[in-house]
Amino acid sequence: MISFQLFSVFLATALLVAITPGPGLFYIAARTLAGGRAEGLASSVGLGLGGLVHVIAGAAGLSALVMASAGAFTLLKLVGGVYLVWLGLKTWREARIPQTVEVRTSGARRALREGILVEALNPKTAAFFLAFIPQFVDPTADVAAQFVVLGLISVALNTSVDLIVTIWAARARAGLTKRPSLIAGLRQLSGAVMCGLGATLLLARRAG
Repeated sequence: MISFQLFSVFLATALLVAITPGPGLFYIAARTLAGGRAEGLASSVGLGLGGLVHVIAGAAGLSALVMASAGAFTLLKLVGGVYLVWLGLKTWREARIPQTVEVRTSGARRALREGILVEALNPKTAAFFLAFIPQFVDPTADVAAQFVVLGLISVALNTSVDLIVTIWAARARAGLTKRPSLIAGLRQLSGAVMCGLGATLLLARRAG
């Protein structure tokens, strides 16, 4: 089993990774600014669930197969990148449509589904887990079980930080509720951010 000292190093490193600004945090901030707290919270949970897909796939050896195949990596990044760009364009297009209670409710459910897909279709997440977690795994014990446990902890830390970002972004958005034109502008900016994240993913290259 992993030693206490090594586990402590893992926790510190995983926390540092979680609080470091990256595509996930920018996505959460964009979704919250565009749709409010409910969409932000749903997106945070969605990214967490999508991350679990990679943890399970990594433990089962599927992620390694994807990363080893240039074709599979390219297909996954194309689907994920195009999906993010589509979400961004959709957010931009709907920026000036008034958000009723019904729209916000359905928006949260949609944000959950989209968050899962955005993360599950991101091969860079798979690459991260495959590069990061094995460094802290004891090869003499059950490797798959350790991978799952450490992956769950990493996902939990990432999701916790995402939720904090959601709260901050929601407060910033709430301060502009009496200025609908600024809210519309924020939603357009959020759409542009998502398009940018999608473009970045489309340009991603497979390591090695």
